Amino acid sequence: MIWPEKNRIFFHQAIALLLLLGLFNADANSQMQAKKSIEQINQQLIEKFKQGSYSKKGADTCLKCHDEQAELNGMGIFNNVHGRADISATPFAHLQCESCHGPVGKHAKRLRKGKEREPMVSFGMNSPVLSAHQSSVCLSCHDDQKRVAWQGSVHQSEQLPCSACHLVHTAQDPALIKQQQNKLCGSCHKAQNDAFNKRSAHPLKWGQMSCSDCHNPHGSMEEHGLVKSTLNQTCFQCHGEKRGPLLWEHAPVTEDCSICHNAHGSVNAGLLKQRAPQLCLDCHSPADHPVASAQQINNPNTRNVFVLGKNCLNCHSQVHGSNHPSGQMMQR
Repeated sequence: MIWPEKNRIFFHQAIALLLLLGLFNADANSQMQAKKSIEQINQQLIEKFKQGSYSKKGADTCLKCHDEQAELNGMGIFNNVHGRADISATPFAHLQCESCHGPVGKHAKRLRKGKEREPMVSFGMNSPVLSAHQSSVCLSCHDDQKRVAWQGSVHQSEQLPCSACHLVHTAQDPALIKQQQNKLCGSCHKAQNDAFNKRSAHPLKWGQMSCSDCHNPHGSMEEHGLVKSTLNQTCFQCHGEKRGPLLWEHAPVTEDCSICHNAHGSVNAGLLKQRAPQLCLDCHSPADHPVASAQQINNPNTRNVFVLGKNCLNCHSQVHGSNHPSGQMMQR
């Protein structure tokens, strides 16, 4: 297949510019370093882009080796949108495999025994291409509002390439399937993943929710990568009945849900950080309580019905706020 000259020139110039700016530096920790120095690989890639030596047969050249029988099977690309030539925004509508992996050059030539194959732009944690610049290839197309905060985000700062989470050569990207996404995130965020198995937790382990319901993995202008401007606004996506405004509001509710709740899971009911009344007593002193003294609350043998089970919610049931005219004490 012969590609239109304007497409060839456009991709040749754009990627060559990136290379000349040092975007394809090798990763010092990669496995490729043992075979060839970083400088040699980098120089070879730059020369290939300068020459613009794209294949006249497109993907047919690549699939002679990267077929279903190969260890690096490239056939999976045809099972998703990236491998469709009828959509102008896809790689296959332009230079096919070489839109992302760069010009084939001499990479597809027959080699004598003992010779090393000319490198291509590769992806993944073990690639000699710097992770940030692997991602720049993906972001050249995926530059929508969901990824506007990628630069400076936690994942970008930790030098994770897009390919650390996403799989392109497959029918379904695991990162886009709720239950598999949670397992993927949990492989790094182990403490949060363990919390989902506690007595009280959001239903992530059953696949009814995913991490991206609350967090934007591609970065956010908000703290903890939240999808909304505040933690409360994020919680209100599901817990709208707590939003208010209410006639009588409970200060910690309007301030921050995490004052009382642990969003990832808790051993206490309702995702509470502590059991009542210990949680309530963090802010409220029982010294002047009208129905029970501090001794009664702390006495396990008390018979006072108002502190039965030592739970403030026995009386103050509307702890998130009340619209009742007499609900100042959150009792109704």
